[in-house]
Formats: sequence, C-alpha cells, structure tokens
Amino acid sequence: MNLFEMSQIPMKAAIKAMKLDPSAAAIIENPERTLEVSIPVKMDDGTVKVFIGYRSQHSTVMGPAKGGVRYHPNVCLDEVKTLAMWMTTKCAIAGLPYGGGKGGIIVDPAKLSRGELERLTRGWIDKVAPIIGEKKDIPAPDMNTNAQIMGWMMDEYSKITGQFEPGFITGKAICVGGSLGRTAATGRGVMTAAMEALKVKKINPKKATCAVQGFGNVGSWTAKLIHDQGVTIVAISDVYGAIYSDKGIDPYELAKHVAKTGSVTKFKGTKAISNEELLEAKVDLLCPCAMEGQITGANAAKLNAKVICEGANGPTTPDADAILDKKGIFVVPDILANGGGVTVSYFEWVQNLYRYFWTEEEVIDKQVALMRKAFKEVYDASKEYKVDMRVGAYISAIGRINEAMKIRGMYDPK
Repeated sequence: MNLFEMSQIPMKAAIKAMKLDPSAAAIIENPERTLEVSIPVKMDDGTVKVFIGYRSQHSTVMGPAKGGVRYHPNVCLDEVKTLAMWMTTKCAIAGLPYGGGKGGIIVDPAKLSRGELERLTRGWIDKVAPIIGEKKDIPAPDMNTNAQIMGWMMDEYSKITGQFEPGFITGKAICVGGSLGRTAATGRGVMTAAMEALKVKKINPKKATCAVQGFGNVGSWTAKLIHDQGVTIVAISDVYGAIYSDKGIDPYELAKHVAKTGSVTKFKGTKAISNEELLEAKVDLLCPCAMEGQITGANAAKLNAKVICEGANGPTTPDADAILDKKGIFVVPDILANGGGVTVSYFEWVQNLYRYFWTEEEVIDKQVALMRKAFKEVYDASKEYKVDMRVGAYISAIGRINEAMKIRGMYDPK
C-alpha cells in the first residue's frame, strides 16, 4: 500500500459514514491535475543536470489550490498527490477559501551550491508558471525549503508576469510581503489543538507531561508553545537521537544548545533514550512532529500517551489508528492539528492582496480563534457520527467541499 492508497482509508470511511453521493465521492477522491516537469540546471562545473519536479492540484472547488513545495531525494508522484489531498482537507476544515496543492523536486539540496539551488528553484517556477498564480495555485515552504527559496520563486514569477507578485506565494520574508507570526504558525496550531484535546480529556496542562518527536521548525515551536502553557516537556528528539528528563526540558534553552551543537543530544540534565522509548513514554501528551509513518501497527499497542496530537503529516498508519482507538488514546489528526501553517499563509495572502499588514498579535488571535472553531467542529462531527477524530475531520472537510460542489453544479444530487 502506497501513501496515496493509505490516505484514502479514512477518507472512504468518512464518505461511508456520511452516505455521500457516489458522484461527489468520485470527484473528491481524485486529483484535478498533476504536472511532472523536467528541469535542466547548469551546474557550477559547467555540466547540465536534469531534475524532476511535480505540482499536484487536488481540488480548486473551494478556491485556488494551496500547498508547499518540498526538496527531497524521496519526493515522488504518489507523495505530492497525497499531500495535495491532505491540503484540500486542511483548508476545508479551517474554513479557508482554498483547495489543496503540493509540489516537490527530487533533489538533496545539501548537495547543491547556493547558485545551483537558486537556478533549480527558478527553473521549477519557469516550468509550472502556466498553472500557478494568486488566483490559481499558491505555493509555500515545505521540507527543505524556506523564505529565501520563496523569495527566488516570487522574483522569478514576477519576471514572468512583468509585475510584482507577492500574493502568488506565501512563507516569504517580511521585507517582501511575508506575515508576522508565520514562523511559529504550524507549531502554534499544534499547541492550540493539543490544549483543546487536554480540555476534552479533562487534563490540567500545568500537571501534564509531554513528549515531542522532532525538533525542526514544527517540533521546536510546538515544544516551546506547549511549555509556555505550563506543560512539562519530558522528552524531545531529532534525527540524531532523543533525550529524556522527568524534571522537564526547557525547549528555549534546548534551542540554544542545538544552535551551538547541531543536535538535541547531550543536553545538560537529560539522558539519552531511543526513538522507540520516546514514542512509548508514559506521558499525557505525545506530539509526533517528524516524518510520516512513525506510529504503526507494530508499535501502536506499546504507546502510553493519553492524547496524541499530530504535528507531522501522516505520522500514524491506518492499522495503528484502529489500535489506538481501542486503547482509548485520543488522537488529534494531522489535517486538523498542523493546519496552523496554512491558516497563517491564508492571512499572508490576504495581506498581500490588500497591501495592508496586521500586527503579530492580530495574526495570532485570528489563528487561534479559527483553529479552536475547527477543533470544535471536528469533535462535534466525531460525536455525531460515532467515529474517531480523524474520520470526523474528513467528514467536516468533505461536508464543506460537497456543499460547494452542489452549488457550483458539478454533479446532480440524488
């Protein structure tokens, strides 16, 4: 089973639970458009290397497609199709006027010089330019891409169109139209969802413990902001290892340690543990914020958290979901929990369209309000249909998309 097939399982469960019209289901289950491009890049040694890139637009029913661009050696067509579909549901859950998109290039950016990386980035824009734009498809940062790469993309697209185009892309630097509050947005969304879940489980945050898998942008901000709520962070990991302290880990001090050493390992007052031990730690809250497929049928039965709040995309497999549900572990799914990034990307887009910018406090207040509303709607759907939160999230999303399809006359309801 590939990633796309795996992602269809909770979607099909939602379609079945809500007795969705088969015509609507057929439209929702398939991406509208997927583009594969070849990008020739002149390397520093004078040779030309061809890279393969993608852009998938799962849906534009609710508005222009929206989604990141990742640079990674393992990028593939199934992955971008799946991530585009997840973006459709994330945007619908949050009530944003967007559909879902995703892009990527098969490359290890660490092996490219700065000049090669810039030429590759501009080459991708040149190839996908006909299908993107502020009213068509709006890219953003993802794995191994950042504000600098977004800046190159915006500059190249502006050259193609012959005008300044800040609204065509989000995740930019502040000086070229980026939004305050964007850097911490995904982590803030995970924190907000986690706090709502603790309320449901009647767990006092100031007496709660938490383990965070991953200490990149999402994991580090998740840890910091959950720590700010009074939760004790007892375990954190990165690609080099995991650390534990029952007395608590200050993620702000840990970030300074990582800046100096490059890893969370050997942080003062902690002991080294395995990734398995972190996932299986007896904590109130577990936040997987690393890669997909971390919680599986092989280890789900060993988990001891009361709440799992997914910061990563697809960290839990369908067979693991069934086990976690039987164990009574409350899972806040990725398409709800990590929707903070796209929520603030929406705010950036709106600000770009109006050329009027909000304060960071305004951005944070708007984000938290939207995410609390989305959590309540998903939780209510899960209770109404007697399903878990993941299926409830799909029901919430599909309900909005289905209504838009009917209004637009995309099928005749039976």
